[in-house]
Amino acid sequence: MDVKNIRAYGTVAADADLKQLEINRRGVTAKDVEIDILYCGVCHSDLHFARNDWGMTQYPVVPGHEIVGKVLKVGDDVNQYKVGDLVAVGCLVDSCRSCANCKNDLEQYCPEWVGTYGGYDKHLETNTHGGYSETIVVDEAFVLSVPENLDLAGIAPVLCAGITTWSPLRHWNVGKDSKVAVVGLGGLGHMAIKLADALGAHVTLFSRSTNKIDDAKALGADEIIISTDESQMQSAMGRFDVIIDTVPYEHDLNPYVGTLNTNGTLVVVGYLGPLDPMLVTVPLIMGRKSVAGSLIGGIAETQELLDFCGEHNITSDIEVINMQDINTAYERMLKSDVKYRFVIDMKSLKS
Repeated sequence: MDVKNIRAYGTVAADADLKQLEINRRGVTAKDVEIDILYCGVCHSDLHFARNDWGMTQYPVVPGHEIVGKVLKVGDDVNQYKVGDLVAVGCLVDSCRSCANCKNDLEQYCPEWVGTYGGYDKHLETNTHGGYSETIVVDEAFVLSVPENLDLAGIAPVLCAGITTWSPLRHWNVGKDSKVAVVGLGGLGHMAIKLADALGAHVTLFSRSTNKIDDAKALGADEIIISTDESQMQSAMGRFDVIIDTVPYEHDLNPYVGTLNTNGTLVVVGYLGPLDPMLVTVPLIMGRKSVAGSLIGGIAETQELLDFCGEHNITSDIEVINMQDINTAYERMLKSDVKYRFVIDMKSLKS
């Protein structure tokens, strides 16, 4: 198999800054698409993985799973894409394709799914490397079409922040007259508000401070409840069909469970790990309420989202940066100093 050396940005240790590296990409096989990466979004998962916060990183690692670009080359058996097409790659680049989840378009829950970075590249027998790079080679089954009417930089975070919130909205049948609440206004939260609003729901933001009110309303929220105000929280009891909890750190879920209506569901999408204090089960039992988790979506669902965004002219609110500014961007992310997602202009790496 042909192998190509390309420029990328990554890190060789948990306590090291990201810097320019050279990595290998496989040559295009029969079902592959080679993509010239134009933009790559910056996700909290990139930072966690680069710094080994989850204890499973193998180095070197090149993050990036919110990839938008143009097709450079296609394999002989590719029939969905041609050179010059606008395409995208999200968090997945492969799966077993034979399990029940894969057969039901739920590749994100396949036990053998392969992450865009940090997975196992069966072709090169090494780690997969992500979108902080010049190009990427991906099987066409995991490549997505991008609506041409959308801003390419703004669409990049839809591949993770967007689909992470879209998937639970669709699974729990959010639509006209649904009452949806969003906890947290960041990369995921701002997309949850935009998408729920476009689906016709009445959308409420739970926020700890009043300084998010104007921003939330501009994004499509109908109402803001200050979660530190006991009277406002009490007035919200029993109101919501679905709550999308996007907070990326440990926090107390109990205050929000009570605001669910009978059969309502609180869906955790932002935090991985143990929760303290423990969940009080009384309101769950007394109201047949649920606390659930949700990951990204499968390939078909992600394409559905991209098409929906094209129809409704939805993109993420972003700040475009150069590749060389990624370490500063990571520090700013930790301080929530971005509205609401960084996106790397990859020509800064190629120049």
